[in-house]
Amino acid sequence: MKKLCLTVIILLSAVSVSAQEWKGFLAVPPDTGGLWICPSAETALYSTVSLSYGAGLALAYGKKASIGLKTAFFFDAGNELDVLELNVLLRYYLFSGATGSGPFFQFSGGPALYFDRKDTIHLPGRLGMISAGLSFGWRFLLGNRFFMEPSIRGGYPYIAGAGLSAGVQF
Repeated sequence: MKKLCLTVIILLSAVSVSAQEWKGFLAVPPDTGGLWICPSAETALYSTVSLSYGAGLALAYGKKASIGLKTAFFFDAGNELDVLELNVLLRYYLFSGATGSGPFFQFSGGPALYFDRKDTIHLPGRLGMISAGLSFGWRFLLGNRFFMEPSIRGGYPYIAGAGLSAGVQF
């Protein structure tokens, strides 16, 4: 019985210390820089017959306005072509002040490389063009460090798209 009580006390102490460390990890000082990284899951209308599904990664700096890089790879559900986007992003938060949260508009532009599924994959992609678009989204803060972002977008050469991101700011 003494061993059980001692084990419970040690476990509770460890959980308490871990909770304090986790709380410290979530508490970001207000003067922290605006660097953020954000993986995402997205869909886009690149093909005329089906949706394209993919994943991306964005790395940017800024709180009220951000500048950064975003890459995404899309697989076509109709097995016609796959797309690799390499974009520069410019983002502006509408009502956030200095926190980098709430509704935002984002411009993304850069090359889009196409890989035809009928041929073997060639690097770089055989077809490519400049991609440009405008996104509207909302950043929901989860504590001071983590966030979630649903967004919709329209542009060229895709018609429309939507995505969900989750990330961390440093």
